[in-house]
Amino acid sequence: MLVAVFMLFVVGAMAALSIDVVTIYTAKSEAQLVADGAALAGARVFANSGVTSTSNPTLMASAQIIAQSIAIQVAQSSPVGGRTLVAANSEITVGFVTAVPGDPLVTVHVQRTDLPTFFARIWGSTQVTVSATATAEAYNPSSVGGTSATASPPVAPMCVKPWLLPNSDPSSASATPPTIFDPTAGTITNPSLLGWTSPTTTPLIINSLCESGTCSLPQASPPAWNYFPGDPGSFPPPTYTSSICGGATLTPYQLSIAGCVQTPLQCNATVQIDAASYGGDRNSDAADAVNCLTHTTNGLGDTLTCTSPPTAPLQFVGGADDPIRGVSGNNMMVSDSLVTVPVFDSTAGANSTVQIVGFVQLFLNPDGQPTSDSGATNGQIKATIVNLVGCGSGPRPGATINGNGDSPVAVRLVTH
Repeated sequence: MLVAVFMLFVVGAMAALSIDVVTIYTAKSEAQLVADGAALAGARVFANSGVTSTSNPTLMASAQIIAQSIAIQVAQSSPVGGRTLVAANSEITVGFVTAVPGDPLVTVHVQRTDLPTFFARIWGSTQVTVSATATAEAYNPSSVGGTSATASPPVAPMCVKPWLLPNSDPSSASATPPTIFDPTAGTITNPSLLGWTSPTTTPLIINSLCESGTCSLPQASPPAWNYFPGDPGSFPPPTYTSSICGGATLTPYQLSIAGCVQTPLQCNATVQIDAASYGGDRNSDAADAVNCLTHTTNGLGDTLTCTSPPTAPLQFVGGADDPIRGVSGNNMMVSDSLVTVPVFDSTAGANSTVQIVGFVQLFLNPDGQPTSDSGATNGQIKATIVNLVGCGSGPRPGATINGNGDSPVAVRLVTH
């Protein structure tokens, strides 16, 4: 009988203690999720602010201020152990490693030192501490700052638009302009292209070299900042065929622009130019698809705060036509106006098959319809360069890193 009574108390104590253990482990898991989300949010600021495409220390320092603010906001948005964390109480700390501008790291440490216990109080322990740390990176393989690009893993962005740009500097007035990327090293040839915006005269980004499928290939010297359309086999359009954009049913080519091509496009991949007869006007169709993507049909889409060259990290401001409630007039981390466009090796001209040597991330502006203020003619869309990501043709160690939907600068957790 004594053993039975004793066992009753032992089992009861173990059951009570298990409640405390579950509480602690749950809070630990919540803390890790908070740290992960905050670190990724901070790295996302680096990815879309342009700082990985330049070695300008002033831009990096300014971006750190924004990244820290965003990381703290995200860390305070979810509870840990039943309440949100307070940065002023040193419950959230954010650190940075920016020795290589092309690969800045954001580390977030969160903790609660006052997590209450319940049954463990019988041993004199009324509070316990739970903590978690996560580090995320914004990875640009161009490795601006002296690190060899060939020592970095390649990237494979998703949602790449079916516009193949020649590797020619659009800001150059030379008859034989320099390249955007060094085809061998993958480095950015002209970092001052960051923040450069298409002029209101040709060439403009939405200007097809195969407007109705009348491409003449090969071309010895394709003009800078004019694109070849990508073949649907290389840029398979989204599978959905529902009517979008105010009831307009889009063609497969338009779906590839307004939607997301799910197949990642890897550095140094070979892709096909679509020289088949299109049966329409690619410029006009592309402009309509871009208006759909960027919510600029009424000329009130998102805007970009930028100077050329940038004196502050690039930021995006919500437009009145943006479908997300409450963003109009406010800064945003991402925008539907951000797109990734591949750049092909045009040193030997353009043939039906071309090789990708880099990516440019662009902020697309309205296409010049009467309600627009872009100053361009209809079918030609101004674009601002937000990021430059080179590939490099040398051996690349490590597994391919998939980029994110709106940026070729990959954001990922590196410690967790």
